[in-house]
Amino acid sequence: MPLSKPSLSSAAQAWLPIRLLLAVGASVGVAVLLVLVLYLTDLGLSVWERLQRAPTTFWIVYLLILGVLGAGGVYAVWRVLRWGRPASKARAAALAKPPDEATLRERLERSAAAGVAVDTIRHELEELQRRRAAGEIVVAVFGEISAGKSSLIRALLPGTDIAVSVRGGTTREVIYYTWTSTAGDRLILADLPGLNEADGTLDQIARDEALRAHVVIYVCEGDLTRDQYQALRNLVDLGSPLIVALNKIDRFTERELDLVRQRLAERVGEQIEVAPVQCGGMEEVTRIYHDGREETTLRERSPRVEKLRHALQRYLDTDPQVLDALRDTAVFVLVQQKLDSAVAQHRSAKADAIVQSYSRKAVFGALAAVSPGTDILIQGYLGFNLIKELCALYEVPAREVDMQRFLDLAGNQIKRGSFKLLLALVGNVFKAFPGMGTVVGGMMHAVVYGLIFESLGKAVARSLESRGDLVSGPALRMFEDNLSEDLEARAKRLAQLVWARQRDGERAESATG
Repeated sequence: MPLSKPSLSSAAQAWLPIRLLLAVGASVGVAVLLVLVLYLTDLGLSVWERLQRAPTTFWIVYLLILGVLGAGGVYAVWRVLRWGRPASKARAAALAKPPDEATLRERLERSAAAGVAVDTIRHELEELQRRRAAGEIVVAVFGEISAGKSSLIRALLPGTDIAVSVRGGTTREVIYYTWTSTAGDRLILADLPGLNEADGTLDQIARDEALRAHVVIYVCEGDLTRDQYQALRNLVDLGSPLIVALNKIDRFTERELDLVRQRLAERVGEQIEVAPVQCGGMEEVTRIYHDGREETTLRERSPRVEKLRHALQRYLDTDPQVLDALRDTAVFVLVQQKLDSAVAQHRSAKADAIVQSYSRKAVFGALAAVSPGTDILIQGYLGFNLIKELCALYEVPAREVDMQRFLDLAGNQIKRGSFKLLLALVGNVFKAFPGMGTVVGGMMHAVVYGLIFESLGKAVARSLESRGDLVSGPALRMFEDNLSEDLEARAKRLAQLVWARQRDGERAESATG
């Protein structure tokens, strides 16, 4: 039987018109592209021919216009690519407006009215007023222990009785010395405790006093550690006039000193005045007598602080109002940091008290439920008010619909299995109580609600503190993590509360009966 000619399937037949259209479209596209290329080529050759006949002046102007347009285009593309990216830390810090005294005093009064302890913080502004009235120029000598701070002051103030110890850490408090520079400026030298002592208790005292000074002399030896670079970075960010006094210059050549300056600029972010000094230390001296005898003795090295004096004098020769303004700004930042810390501590303690209060209310509300479903109503009311109080504490506006939505999401998260697991755990916890009979279901529910409120309240407080808003996603994840954190110990504590409340109720009933 002869083979029949194969026929096209229906699907292939349907694709034929589409393929023809694609082929025609491709051909038209290629034709248009060729015409465009020919047109641009003709236009380019025509322009080139005209430019060759143009004078030199026209060429110069033409190239300048092209250069400006090209640079503008590159800049526009760069701005588009950079748009939406977060600014760098340095730029963000530069754009941040420094605090002013009026705003700080207003915040202090508002925080004091809210119960925040602000007495020591208010003292900072009072001390600033005193120094303004006295017209003192304070120079802080700052650095780690055993860097040679006291020796440097003794070199600047010859004849002054200053204790210097090879053990380090001799200065336990801020010590002030009056010094008149060679140009006649009357200064107050502040000898600060060394950073990074064994217990570190004096670090904050030294850092705070450095911020109160007009000029900071940072004493170090050789290359700096990470902590020292961070201390310098903090001072530079606040705009404090800063001189790095590099001690024991006999160890360094000029080339090595240049490398130290370069490394400081790279790590800190800008050029810093570096003044090599020699203050303190012993050196061997060999004396040769006329009869050939040699005698080696130790003597104290002669101090060399001339470059530091000159660097310091350059700062003092600037406008005194500029130095005062820089000092004031640093103090205002210090006050703001202390106030932020005090407010955060106050809010944390108050938030914990609110959470514990509502956890107890949730426990007692569950015990007081007289019919199925009433405990749900009670807990919903308490949960809403818990979030409302925490938002008010952190001064975060919260809409009722947002709070209710968050509670609904948290409730759904509990319903997915956590509630039954918590009930099982609480049942095992109650078995550990001696003389315990049958555990009433309401007692276990009460403990579970207490655990839920503790975990929920802490998650909401952390979200408000860290983000300044109630962000559902992260807060719900923290809520889930909090539920399993130290669960058994918390359950035992709440079970003891429930058991004690239950026994008190039974005793009251027997007494009235």
